Amino acid sequence: MLVGLRPGLARLGASLGVCLLLEGCSAPADKPTAQAHTTATPADEHDVTAVLETFYAAMKTGDTAAAMQQIAPDAVFVESGKLETRAEYEANHLPLDIAFEKQVTGKRGPWRITIQGDAAWVIATTEFDGTFDGGPVNFVSAQLAVLTRNEGNWRIRSIHWSSRRR
Repeated sequence: MLVGLRPGLARLGASLGVCLLLEGCSAPADKPTAQAHTTATPADEHDVTAVLETFYAAMKTGDTAAAMQQIAPDAVFVESGKLETRAEYEANHLPLDIAFEKQVTGKRGPWRITIQGDAAWVIATTEFDGTFDGGPVNFVSAQLAVLTRNEGNWRIRSIHWSSRRR
């Protein structure tokens, strides 16, 4: 989950990506934004968190199938200025994430969850400190995940990772 060197552009890209992904999910212009959050329940927040926790736990244990079950068929991953489809992520990136997660323990901050209707976006940071493939690791990763609910099930539609050295 190491990322690009231009965090300002990464933040701009993440903001634009979320705006594009959620364009159809925004609150109507005649209603205050705060009202859009009233449809979320503690059960919704629990279910969204459970999907993300299951995804990351599956990576930690090397369970590719369980990790991929949490991801929507049309998901797009954003990292280091690159876009990856679900298939590209599974084939090329997930094996590296699993290897990393097996060797390095991260300390995740609290999930910040926003839900509007059937769309949720979740932000968290994780501090990594340790050794990966014999080399030192010491960075903070920021994660922005976008999930949608379809037929009662939440799935990951996009994750954007960025990081900075400490």
